[in-house]
Amino acid sequence: MSIRKVAKDYIVKALLGTSSVPRGLFELNQYFRHYGAINFDKHKEDNLIVAVSYDFRFGSIVTSGANEDELDEKIKDAILVAFGVPSSYRKEAGVVRVGEKQDAYALT
Repeated sequence: MSIRKVAKDYIVKALLGTSSVPRGLFELNQYFRHYGAINFDKHKEDNLIVAVSYDFRFGSIVTSGANEDELDEKIKDAILVAFGVPSSYRKEAGVVRVGEKQDAYALT
């Protein structure tokens, strides 16, 4: 994600304050309340780990990372993007890894 986009998201958030939240944040919350966690299959491809969701109701979420930590961050970002939530609301979204194998993501 570009520094310009991230800066814009934080500026908009600062100007609007906590009185206004993106609609996608509400939709994200409702999705997890109704359907539960989003699960991912992971496989190695070249020098990357590729993650593909297999139970997301609105299609697939696909992302990749060089290692597990980077992949974890990119999956969280990809989930936010799927719901149109700006990166500046990442903390409010509360998306975390869950499950026995921790290949699922849900809200805290």
